[in-house]
Amino acid sequence: MPDALVSPVEGIPLLEDLGDPSGCRVLLRVDFNVPLDVWPGSGVARIADDFRLRAALPTIEWLTRRGAKVSACTHLGRPRGKPTPELGVAPLRERLGKLAPGVELLENLRFDPGEEANSPDFVERLVAGFDLYVNDAFGVSHREHASVVGPPKWLPSAAGRLLQREVEVLGCLLGSPERPFVALVGGSKVADKLGVIRSLLERVDTLLVGGGMAFTFLAAAGQEVGASLLEKDRIEECRSVIAEAGDRLVLPLDTVALEASGSLAGSGGPSGEVRVFEGGVPDGWRGLDIGPRTSDAYAATIAPAATVLWNGPMGVCEDGRFREGTRKVAEAVASSRAFSVVGGGDSVAALDGLHLSDRVSYVSTGGGASLELLEYGDLPGLAALRAASNAPKVKRSRSAAAGDLAALSDSRHLPSSGCG
Repeated sequence: MPDALVSPVEGIPLLEDLGDPSGCRVLLRVDFNVPLDVWPGSGVARIADDFRLRAALPTIEWLTRRGAKVSACTHLGRPRGKPTPELGVAPLRERLGKLAPGVELLENLRFDPGEEANSPDFVERLVAGFDLYVNDAFGVSHREHASVVGPPKWLPSAAGRLLQREVEVLGCLLGSPERPFVALVGGSKVADKLGVIRSLLERVDTLLVGGGMAFTFLAAAGQEVGASLLEKDRIEECRSVIAEAGDRLVLPLDTVALEASGSLAGSGGPSGEVRVFEGGVPDGWRGLDIGPRTSDAYAATIAPAATVLWNGPMGVCEDGRFREGTRKVAEAVASSRAFSVVGGGDSVAALDGLHLSDRVSYVSTGGGASLELLEYGDLPGLAALRAASNAPKVKRSRSAAAGDLAALSDSRHLPSSGCG
């Protein structure tokens, strides 16, 4: 793991490091992988939420106001390297045309197998005709895909404003967060979160566990989990984490469970009896949410925190019977005076559904990317930018935190790009 005292923003070229972009053709990697609604029987797809398009506007406006010609590129869904009509970017192109007239949007990058294979030939074709490259797609910067790691080998490059802000905020959590620092980690699979949990336990004062992943930890702690989600091959690893963490790792005290023969909303249900169990979950029941005692305890831990990180729901929020734990946690985070960071699609959706998004300090656009940055301290997309020909050579103090990035960038010499 990289030295946590070295900020992940160190050495990353920013927009100012591109020099004067007037007359330049700029390839802008964005993350417009937005939800689409398809009108029944029409085949017409409409954007359900254009937040990711709007999030790219500060970078687009910075470039276009300085005379750059911008061509954006994105992936959309998982077409597996083949042109797939329903995953074409036409709806995105139409919306982008209204938000940022004159900005071109290339076709879905993943229509070409070279994107996910990180093919050098695909990179060469992608950058042809461009003078500069900007990565503003934090959500895919943990992927070694051609459009993420390839262009900085060919073109002067920079982080866009969204990417810059994501790394600044998460870099602060890796550096010197104000204390008490409380992390709340949920979601379904413990295998996906063990790495980041180990990393966070080196930094936080308290780590609260919820969601389906909690049951593997509970089993490791010697409790019965009934028919709840359980990853048996991870029990020993969870037991080791519990032993190492001591009282910094907090597990649920009670559970909202559904009888095993019951069904969830959207899967033929909802049906079945629901009960709250203290401690373990008996046979014939499956835990699907943290219980009221746990949610109250977690809210009480969050309340005095100075820094809060939340990633992952506390229960199966799609079913209203198992949404209460997540609601209470979301309200606690929103009510806290802490610097609060929320990431992961389900957590963000919960905030949106409760109209609480504007009451947290920062909502991250990258779920997997956020977790990998917190776990490893770096991402392939960031490393690629540091290796660009125009990356800054200025070295900062090893004790510096991400928060002083603005002072560093203000003092940089802005080179001439030679475009035009």
